Amino acid sequence: MNPRQTVDLARVLLVIVILAALMIGSLYILRPFLPGLIWATTIVVATWPVLLAIQRHCGGRRWIATVAMLFLLLFVIVLPLYQAISTLALHGGAIMEAIKSLPDYALLAPPSWIRSIPLAGPKIADEWQALSDAGAGGLLAKLEPYITTAARWLLGHAAIVGVFVMHMLITVVIAGILYSKGDVAADFVLRFFNRLAGQRGMSAVRLAGMAIRAVALGIVVTAVVQSALGGIGLWIAGVPAAGILTALMVMLCLAQLGPFLPMLGGVAWLFQNEMKFAAAVLLVWAVVVATLDNLLRPMLIKRGVNLSLLLILAGVLGGMFAFGIVGLFIGPVILAVTQTLLKAWIDEAPAPASVPIAAEAGAQAASPAAGASDGPGSRPA
Repeated sequence: MNPRQTVDLARVLLVIVILAALMIGSLYILRPFLPGLIWATTIVVATWPVLLAIQRHCGGRRWIATVAMLFLLLFVIVLPLYQAISTLALHGGAIMEAIKSLPDYALLAPPSWIRSIPLAGPKIADEWQALSDAGAGGLLAKLEPYITTAARWLLGHAAIVGVFVMHMLITVVIAGILYSKGDVAADFVLRFFNRLAGQRGMSAVRLAGMAIRAVALGIVVTAVVQSALGGIGLWIAGVPAAGILTALMVMLCLAQLGPFLPMLGGVAWLFQNEMKFAAAVLLVWAVVVATLDNLLRPMLIKRGVNLSLLLILAGVLGGMFAFGIVGLFIGPVILAVTQTLLKAWIDEAPAPASVPIAAEAGAQAASPAAGASDGPGSRPA
């Protein structure tokens, strides 16, 4: 019998400490680039099929497709976001002046047709009438906590235009590298997870990519479409600050709150300025745009990956609260991978043999009868 091989515990612990120190040090060094790396990876994974389609139309030349995708990224994502943030920073003083002049405003009485709306109409009319009866001072007292918090957040984030530009520059550079060397990066990630968890790890990587694509299609595209349609409606109706309201709608749609509240503010402004027909049309348009996600979002999510819509939405909302805006993608990926791995682990064990309920009940009924007939006091016939 061979003697039991001894384990050099000190050596094992030392290797673990060195590896942990190397990983922590690497993450600390890359910390300034991590937001850009996460965003670039998310964008590249979500738009990889578009890159392949452009590459096929360019005769298989990857560099042309990469340049085209970078220009598309610049004009579709970076410039609109930069324009929205710089607009908020530019009009920060005007926003604060508007907040300070709120005591001069008063809310008009609700129109008579509001009460005729089924279910919610009387409640809306009563609340509206209460705000109108409170006057300018009462209205300001009710809105002041929300307005102050929103103004502080708005001006605080609008002041970091330079930081945003730096992160976007890093994102574009990393996205260009990933577009040109994406096959190599994907092969490295698949080999790493294959070494870590075998076939299950590779399946988890592929599922993560499909979940990112599903969120990009179902959540982001739906938010952009709803915000664009809502912004067009505000602009045509002549509501002031339509650009700022559109930027606000984008954030609310990404947070799954919908574009209705900013558009309702536009409707109230139109009513207050005696533009009743435009207000009625904008209200109908707001209802149409707000209900569009019920049709568009499930259809787009199913094109990315066949996951539960409830799981995707829970991942989006929980990820936003936990990780911020990038949690839109991290949350659904974590939940999707966890659910799939848990299901695969459960399916490895064979299902227990099921006993028919009727047969089990019959056996239990026969057992006491048999015991009674064969008991000590029984006599043969």
